[in-house]
Amino acid sequence: MANLLYKLGLFSARRAWLVIISWLIILATTVTGMTLFAGTLSTSMSIAGTPSQLVIDDLKASFPVANHGSGQVIFHKTNGVAFTKEEKQAVAGALDNVKVLASVINVQNPFTAQAKLDQNRQKLIDGKQALLDAPAKLRDAQKKLNAGKAKLVDAQTKLDAGQAKLDAGKKKLAAAAADLDTQAAQVAGAIAQLQAAGAPAEQIDPLLAAQAKIQGGQAAIKVEQGKLVVAQATIDAGQKQINSGNAEIVTGQKKIKAGWAKVKANTPKVVTGAKLMAAIKNFRTVSENGQTASATVIYNKPITSVQAADKEAVVASLTAFKYKNIQVEFSAEMTRSMPQLLGPGEIIGLVSAAVVLFIMLGTFVAAGLPVVSAIIGVGISATATMALSGALPMTATTPMLGVMLGLAVGIDYSLFILNRHRRQLKMGTDVRESIGLANGTSGNAVVFAGLTVIIALVALNLTGVDFLGLMGSVAAGAILVAVAVALTFTPAVLSLLGARVLNKRERAKLAAAASEGTAAQAENDTQAKSPTRDVFVTKHPWITILATAMVLIFAAQPLSSMRLGLPDGSSEPVESTQYKTFKLAEQAFGAGINGPIVVVATSDTALAGQAKLDFQANVATAIMKNKDVSSVLPAAVSKDGSKYLFQVIPMEGPASASTEKLVFAIRGQSDSIHKRFGATVGVTGLAASNIDLAKKLGDALPGYLATILVLSLLLLILVFRSILIPLIASAGFMLTVFAALGATVAVFQWGWLGAVFGIHDPGPVMSFVPTIIIGVVFGLAMDYQLFLGSGMREAFVHGKSPRESINFGIHLSRAVVIAAAIIMVGVFGGFAFSDSTSIRPIGFGLAAGVLFDAFLVRLLLVPALMRVFGKAAWWIPKWLDRLLPEVDVEGAALEREHLH
Repeated sequence: MANLLYKLGLFSARRAWLVIISWLIILATTVTGMTLFAGTLSTSMSIAGTPSQLVIDDLKASFPVANHGSGQVIFHKTNGVAFTKEEKQAVAGALDNVKVLASVINVQNPFTAQAKLDQNRQKLIDGKQALLDAPAKLRDAQKKLNAGKAKLVDAQTKLDAGQAKLDAGKKKLAAAAADLDTQAAQVAGAIAQLQAAGAPAEQIDPLLAAQAKIQGGQAAIKVEQGKLVVAQATIDAGQKQINSGNAEIVTGQKKIKAGWAKVKANTPKVVTGAKLMAAIKNFRTVSENGQTASATVIYNKPITSVQAADKEAVVASLTAFKYKNIQVEFSAEMTRSMPQLLGPGEIIGLVSAAVVLFIMLGTFVAAGLPVVSAIIGVGISATATMALSGALPMTATTPMLGVMLGLAVGIDYSLFILNRHRRQLKMGTDVRESIGLANGTSGNAVVFAGLTVIIALVALNLTGVDFLGLMGSVAAGAILVAVAVALTFTPAVLSLLGARVLNKRERAKLAAAASEGTAAQAENDTQAKSPTRDVFVTKHPWITILATAMVLIFAAQPLSSMRLGLPDGSSEPVESTQYKTFKLAEQAFGAGINGPIVVVATSDTALAGQAKLDFQANVATAIMKNKDVSSVLPAAVSKDGSKYLFQVIPMEGPASASTEKLVFAIRGQSDSIHKRFGATVGVTGLAASNIDLAKKLGDALPGYLATILVLSLLLLILVFRSILIPLIASAGFMLTVFAALGATVAVFQWGWLGAVFGIHDPGPVMSFVPTIIIGVVFGLAMDYQLFLGSGMREAFVHGKSPRESINFGIHLSRAVVIAAAIIMVGVFGGFAFSDSTSIRPIGFGLAAGVLFDAFLVRLLLVPALMRVFGKAAWWIPKWLDRLLPEVDVEGAALEREHLH
């Protein structure tokens, strides 16, 4: 490998312009590919197979509309007064203008929605009250009906008695009339006989008097009979009234019976309605004080497929809405875009790297080469990544990781070759020969170091998380390009620069040495003056071990409380519209409104009518029993009546610990809900997806870390042919990881130094940050261990004592490792101030990791432990030593061949 790289370096030096132009053509090609084929980067992260993703996949079939993207728009009165009628109409007009955009399928008017909510609540209140009042009214009506019925019965009794009396009177009069008629007939017959016989008047007169008396009696009977007829008419009229009253009683009884039936029928509906209203009682689209309104814009595609231009059109339309005292803000879904590849923080990092290079190298020309080399490499890898984004689903963080690592390692790898070349030039080596040797020695180490980082990044695919594996693969590609650029572009430019990579003083000394015919090495190579003199760690190993261990353990302490999650609107810059939307919504409607949980209940049987409403109410009530629930909104029902969508509003925000517990609590209700209501429950939504993502990555972290540790042990055993040194170096790596993650928790979760890093609302650590930090820090830690340890091994193999070997390796590589580490800390630290909330913790964690690993672990702790163990540090079983292939990381054989 060293000889191959030596020849590659010579080729690049001889064909400098060909190499430089070739890289520029490659850059132009990738830029063109990005312009033609770049796709939309997603702002959301998901993992296939997680509970939330399985629910989302099911929703695509059952609720296609639920898969449509949406965004929140907040309208806020800044003068402390509720929205007026005119202002509500103005807002409605502005929303109507958005509704006609091609990318929008619907816009929810918050005032209309709130009015409907209030109307339904009032209807339910009125209906519930009416239902509560109905039994008393029905009982009162029944009481009155019973009283009327009793009166009718009493009247009927009296009427029946009167009828009986009347009938008796009629009978008596009829008998009297019949008796008088008989008497009248008898008297008339007697009078007729007497008159016929010519009886005297004296005999006839008594009979005539009796006849007159009988006729008087008959007349009196007729009078009484007339009275009876009148009495009968009165009784008949009374009976008619009684019959009418009885009919009214029957009708009233039917009405009361119908009333009870209505109460019985409406009671379940009202109970169901009461349950539903109780579940949504805290939900509002307009704040209680009437000063904040939340509108929802629904797109015609999933949010990840909505083009940036379509989002901008919606924002532009509503931004054009200007109304006195009305503030308009937008959620992250509507405004989040591709983060800047190089923002102010990143540029400051590059500038700091250039300053370090200038201080180390003493010339602007030499200092600029690693930066230019890194920028070309990053330009190629970043634009190539963007060109692939049209074919591969990528998150906005994917290219950023490649940019971050490409810049850092690109500068360092070019610096390693440049530094070796400068050292050889100062020894009097010919320029082109020095370029070839630098490429074959330090370039060989660069290849080895690059491979370790690439392996660590590609190993991210072992986590089983697609987007994280893609991030690792893309970043590995960036490292590969950085290595290729360092091995070809850097030698080509070095050839064109010639001796100008040395400053004037160095060139003067080199010229003086050449004119005097003396060797330049002793004068220019300070390391050669005393290559084995003691450094601090070999003089005071125990102090070094205790001090560094205490610092690292202290830094690692916060790790025990680490929570994983994803950033929400509260982590955005304070002046951003996303942050303002998040905070205004939180103040007006509660923190949970910013992180709703979506629950899908699947019934074992299709439901319809009242059964459908009952099911919704029962499930909503069951979910409401969780203490961290603010509201449960029945959102939709599938066409077949088997799937029911609910929107659960937590008490706290999407990144809170209580919301995380709530997601698992609702999932834990699935069995009880199935037993009670015959339905299974699934949970999804942004908050649930983030929680599942954090759990998936948290579960994969130990396995990934174990894999990395095994790789580090194997790699270090292969390079250093030792058992103890790999164990010490790997233990140091673990301490670095714990300290870096602990520092990340302290800043981003606890809020320490929040003002410095713009952390105004601390929250959980981004779920994939620990994995990335472990992978990248592993690669970089191995780089530093190789650069420092290979010199120690070379010295030990050539007969120096363990103590002298440690000193030799530190003197040989300390300056360049320190410079490289400072550059990396500067570059990564620049990303810690990025506008992207997803990039900040990665940049900070990597900067902290490099700081801890390079300055504390590799330069202090590991050498001090090697000093304590002495010769035992280099022990390896003979059988294993015979099996291991010889690895010449620094190209020492090539150096001996060409310089000795």
